[in-house]
Amino acid sequence: MIKRPNKVTTRINQYISAPEVRVLDDKGEQLGILSNDEALQVAINAGLDLVEVSPNAEPPVCRVMDFGKFQYELKKQKSDAKKKQKKTQVKMIKYRPGTEEADYQIKFKNLVKFLDNGDKVKVVIWFRGREVQHRELGAQMLDRIEKDTEEFAVLEQRAKMEGRQLGMMLAPKSKKSKAPARKIEPEKGEGVNDAEVEDK
Repeated sequence: MIKRPNKVTTRINQYISAPEVRVLDDKGEQLGILSNDEALQVAINAGLDLVEVSPNAEPPVCRVMDFGKFQYELKKQKSDAKKKQKKTQVKMIKYRPGTEEADYQIKFKNLVKFLDNGDKVKVVIWFRGREVQHRELGAQMLDRIEKDTEEFAVLEQRAKMEGRQLGMMLAPKSKKSKAPARKIEPEKGEGVNDAEVEDK
């Protein structure tokens, strides 16, 4: 069971240079101070590796374990920690004052998907030409969206005009306060962009 040490500085098996080491078995029980050869033989008899876990101790502390499994668990822990630190993204979905019901539902499903993924969503009503004279239609659309998402979203920024767009910002509710997430995928063939869903 000869293995090379990993890229860091962890020494294992025959790469442990200390003449004597304090040994812990695979259950964490102390086996006392053993010579390097004796400690390695204990690991070999157990079908495991001898891993130097505290190289600066006097003498160094080694543990009998499955080094491959140890590396896998360590990598998994780092990966899980990285996922928890996921940076919140801001997605955008664009509606028109006259968006038809079928299009509304498609966009709404994507809005829910973004929120379920933990992203914020900027919902924008885009006015063309003289449509901007009927801002109340856009406000009504945003009111409906806010009401339809109140189960799993919070209003982070109220509706305000920005040029020819009326927009508001929605943020996902915390997992403790929102209802179970609904896995809603975009309709097939709609060509939905992950960052923006726009009404043509």
